[in-house]
Amino acid sequence: MGGSPIPVIGGGLAGCEAAWQLARCGLAVDLFEMRPQRMTPAHHGGDLGELVCSNSLRGAGMNNAVGLLKEELRRCGSLFMSAADAHAVPAGGALAVDRDGFAGHLTAAIESHALIALHRKEVTDLPDGDPVVIASGPLTADRLARRIAELTGEEHLYFYDAIAPIVEAESIDRNIVFRASRYGKGGDDYLNVPLDRDRYLAFVAALLAAEKVAPRDFEKAVHFEGCLPIEELAARGEMTLAFGPMKPVGLRDPRTGKEPFAVVQLRQDDRHATLYNLVGFQTKLTWPEQRRIFRTLPGLEQARFARLGSMHRNTFLNAPACLTPALQLKTNRHLFFAGQITGVEGYVESAACGFLAGLFAAARRLGREIPPPPPTTALGALLAHLATASSRGFQPMNITYGLFPPLEGRKCKRADRRLAMAERALADLQEWWPAMIQALAPAGPCA
Repeated sequence: MGGSPIPVIGGGLAGCEAAWQLARCGLAVDLFEMRPQRMTPAHHGGDLGELVCSNSLRGAGMNNAVGLLKEELRRCGSLFMSAADAHAVPAGGALAVDRDGFAGHLTAAIESHALIALHRKEVTDLPDGDPVVIASGPLTADRLARRIAELTGEEHLYFYDAIAPIVEAESIDRNIVFRASRYGKGGDDYLNVPLDRDRYLAFVAALLAAEKVAPRDFEKAVHFEGCLPIEELAARGEMTLAFGPMKPVGLRDPRTGKEPFAVVQLRQDDRHATLYNLVGFQTKLTWPEQRRIFRTLPGLEQARFARLGSMHRNTFLNAPACLTPALQLKTNRHLFFAGQITGVEGYVESAACGFLAGLFAAARRLGREIPPPPPTTALGALLAHLATASSRGFQPMNITYGLFPPLEGRKCKRADRRLAMAERALADLQEWWPAMIQALAPAGPCA
């Protein structure tokens, strides 16, 4: 039913999930995957949904937002989650899978579905169709990437990703860290970590001695001067940072009334002011080294990181500037984007984005309106981040409780608050999911 097959470009986690949801709605799908005819530098085989970096799908408990996201997908009939659960291996408090078994499960499910036709060929231009789902991933082939850039504007498509760490606001010591903007301009928009000369020089020395992540061959690139890794700046001279991102001019520490020798500035990163970004601290340090070194900064000794820094090859859109809340290209509403190319980070988040794009694309083909997931759910919070984050300097983001609306009228310990947010999310999901199914009836996802 539903006319010509709907093209889905990319056989990764997002593409497979989008194709599966479209097929569950009774719609025919043409799924395109260029592997193994053309390989990427990161993949090793031809199976769909190959996990290239790790077999861990991160935390399984509700104290972690990704655990909640997995549970929401599980309750909504996600192919990704059925494959993950079927091939889970012991991993303590995390969900880890047998990678080959997981990818084989996805491949078999897609290949055996009567409504999905799998085409092993590279897509170099956007096919005709309404809708079309683009889930080509962070290593989108050059010709297709150029076509997407033509549609979005090259300024909105990024090919090299520089990410600074994000700290949970509650873990910052406000007795040391003070709020101010340089010269008082623009309000007190920044939190400032003050350092004296000795602390600054010790910090620079730690950066230079720290273990770095070696880039893979396809990630070797010349960094833009405007977004150099913090440790590379430090290597240019011990005072480079003090005259760069850590310059203290125009700031006075209220505890001393004097200008610090150097500062680290943190900028609010979410609308709820629960997350703060370390300004200019994109880095290639390993994650353990980042935790160790950044916790030597005054006031960040107990810092909890919602995201750690990185720099790597990643093709992604400036989603707030380019996409509607339904993951459509604003200038071409028949084009839906899914997965890491939208600016989500992580395997689970990519699959969730594919799940949503599949439902939105199905609604367009069927001429229906579907309610978006509530922002109190993990699915809704992820979608809201893509739609409402600042388009200036937009960066990929994992799901975190910092993206959720705060609990109203409740103050409790962090662990209890997270569990309460998870309970709220699952209760709201229970109301949303049946309404979404009904909106797509009679060919709904549970048909």
